[in-house]
Amino acid sequence: MRHYPAFFDIKGRPCLVVGGGAAALGKIRLLRRAGADVTLIAGPNHLMPPRNITIVPALTADDMHQAVTQHAADQDAVIMAAAVADYRPKTIADQKIKKGTASLSLEMEKTTDILKALSECRPAVLVGFAAETTDGLAYAQKKLIEKNLDMIVYNDVTDEGAGFDMDTNIVTVLHRDGRQ
Repeated sequence: MRHYPAFFDIKGRPCLVVGGGAAALGKIRLLRRAGADVTLIAGPNHLMPPRNITIVPALTADDMHQAVTQHAADQDAVIMAAAVADYRPKTIADQKIKKGTASLSLEMEKTTDILKALSECRPAVLVGFAAETTDGLAYAQKKLIEKNLDMIVYNDVTDEGAGFDMDTNIVTVLHRDGRQ
């Protein structure tokens, strides 16, 4: 495994960004401007990624986990900016479920924690994100340690001007050494 300081010269280095929202695209543009060789693993989205990057589509959380597992080993830095669902339906209907008179309940199962799995065979630099609605800062600090991250970007999505599908955001960056 390669070891670099939390911030290092990324010119010519392979960097993986996981996520397809506006925040992920902003990170890709910064990495490309700094000269990094960027791979993007993205779920379905409507945004146009920059040119000169490798794009790996991921339709489901399982697809994303497989793609990250396949590509992360070759990367010097991984930025996990995807908002992957924590749960999915346990069964998937093979045809339309017709409306009836009774209510319908869905049984859910946990998805694989991609960031946790990646932290066990981590790249030199690993950055996570925590989009939270309650006790977010405490949760982000816990996630930083439990998932062996160099840095985590905490986003209280209940703040006005913060959240998903926005051109602006409000974040707190927490470093492994305790800096904010």
